Amino acid sequence: MDLVSRRHFIQLAGAASLSGLAAPSPGQAPVFAATSTTPRPSPRPPLGAVIWVHDSESIEASIRQIHDLDLPTCQIGFKNLTPDVAVPVMNVLHKFGITATAFSEHGPEVFERVFNFYEGPLTIGIIPPSMRAARIRNLKMAADIAAQIGIPAIHTHCGFIPEDPNDPLYPQAVSAVREIGSYCSERGLDFLCETGQETPITLLRLIQDTGLPNVFVNLDVANLIECGKGSPVDAMTILGPLVRGTHIKDGRFPTNPREFGEGVPIGSGNVDFPRVLEQLKQVGYRGPLTFETETSGSENLRILRDSRRFIEGLLDKIYG
Repeated sequence: MDLVSRRHFIQLAGAASLSGLAAPSPGQAPVFAATSTTPRPSPRPPLGAVIWVHDSESIEASIRQIHDLDLPTCQIGFKNLTPDVAVPVMNVLHKFGITATAFSEHGPEVFERVFNFYEGPLTIGIIPPSMRAARIRNLKMAADIAAQIGIPAIHTHCGFIPEDPNDPLYPQAVSAVREIGSYCSERGLDFLCETGQETPITLLRLIQDTGLPNVFVNLDVANLIECGKGSPVDAMTILGPLVRGTHIKDGRFPTNPREFGEGVPIGSGNVDFPRVLEQLKQVGYRGPLTFETETSGSENLRILRDSRRFIEGLLDKIYG
């Protein structure tokens, strides 16, 4: 099969398989507000992991970790993104039979992101004015690559979205998300805003104010806690119908007013995983449960295996 034919095949296959993972039900209207929903049957969500490809690593070696863990899905991102990664990523995903559910992008890496309460608002996401244009350019590049590969969504941290809608930065944030979301829509993609640095109601307001039907939520259950913005259980009551992706990890609430809370092994922090998984089932979530770690090498594999055992035990109880 030549490259063009292979690319076409993978795009079609990816679109078909991913429609069952993350897309709304056929005929389901876009949801702009969290409302009470009637529970409906939901298949057991597939598992996956976040992959970050560093400059010193090969794409194949990075994706092979997912294959070796026997995980069917992943989210993938690059520390330094360039357009030429599209074909290698597409070929390696096909080689290992891995479905990429979202393409993550937070760069360019020339702008450092500092994860604390003082420097974070100045460095994270598309909120800081000095970094916004470059980050939007990179997100558009990620959208072009995702569309070429057949990945259905891109995802990022928006940053510290102002809770006060009268803050001058707030309409700028809405405009930036609308620009990215519109670019994604033209390519048949969703744009996922990851939870963390904003309250859930603030993120809901932002999504509603874009007026776009393809802007959704990547629920990071630990970030909400580590940033002191609430619990994922409470967030699900506000954002549940908008969730199209997840990051599964654990953390603790902050006690130092300058620093985010601590990330900890799954099951030892403040995330109420049984309730969150039950809530995802109740809203009919059909996307993957995507593990995210901050480690690498053999330690990373150990943590992922432990996390998988913990979550599969809960899924056995919830889904039978």
